[in-house]
Amino acid sequence: MNLSDLNKVATAMVTPGKGILAADESTGTIKKRFDAIKVESTEENRRDYREMLLRAKDAMQHISGVILYDETIWQNAKDGTPLIKLIEQAGSIPGIKVDEGTQALPACPGETVTVGLDKLAERLKKYYERGARFAKWRAVIDIGQRIPTTTAIHVNAHALARYAALCQAAQIVPIVEPEVLMDGDHDIDRCYEVTSHVLNKVFQELRAQRVELEGMILKPNMAIAGMKCVRQASVAEVAEKTIRLLKACVPAAVPGIAFLSGGQSDEQATAHLDAMNRIGHLPWKLTFSYGRALQAAPQKAWAGKAENVPAGQRAFTHRARMNGLASLGQWTDELEKKAA
Repeated sequence: MNLSDLNKVATAMVTPGKGILAADESTGTIKKRFDAIKVESTEENRRDYREMLLRAKDAMQHISGVILYDETIWQNAKDGTPLIKLIEQAGSIPGIKVDEGTQALPACPGETVTVGLDKLAERLKKYYERGARFAKWRAVIDIGQRIPTTTAIHVNAHALARYAALCQAAQIVPIVEPEVLMDGDHDIDRCYEVTSHVLNKVFQELRAQRVELEGMILKPNMAIAGMKCVRQASVAEVAEKTIRLLKACVPAAVPGIAFLSGGQSDEQATAHLDAMNRIGHLPWKLTFSYGRALQAAPQKAWAGKAENVPAGQRAFTHRARMNGLASLGQWTDELEKKAA
């Protein structure tokens, strides 16, 4: 393992003004997204959609890396160019989602564990040869009555650390994603409490597995109220509590933190990121690793029609630019309202 090279990639992934496009939706997930815009989820349509994003040059200026799905990393564009080459040509880093989803956690009703460690070392070798220089693994922690249990937190943190260690051994930067879901009716303080437990356990396990913190990226949720909570926290409160949480739990050795958007709206995710960067004086770079919050607008504008590709690219460019500004603490509501 060459830590210097891993750190170089990790640092490039959190370049100021840029963030990560999470285009790693599974076939099942992207089918739901396509169903919403009345587009058939064929391999060709999925390819055309992702090619549209990767060829949006103005948008890709704000994208440091792209997380791909197994299908996509092997696909070629219509003209035969590998999609992974389009990413490299845009000056971005190709990455790959390597977890294989979740399964029910035995003896823990309502909780899951992420799977995919079997033969991961062999898969990572093939992905590296294809051009992937970072990977992603998502653990899912739900908040509810009597959950999460210490068992669910422990097994998911352990799996994240095993994955991260295998990535670094394969010279691939791991994105470590412990997501505390915002689906429930819990308030921001409950989210803060649970996320604190999760992050502390994750870093305990990372150290136990001898993961080099300088060669990884953290992809956490923000401290935010559940979607069903009666009292939604303000942008300022989300920013202040998230920063406080991260300073308490995340070592300064980590080069950067790229937030997931969870169930936030496009503008919410951007406003929260901007507010955190305006607080400043942080030991790590703060940026985005958004999926839906970057893609919902371009998907709607594209709607599966070739003639709508320019409109889809404009919508993608606008969202990428807004989040790029937010990663610098330079986003404003006025800029948001300007046409893409």
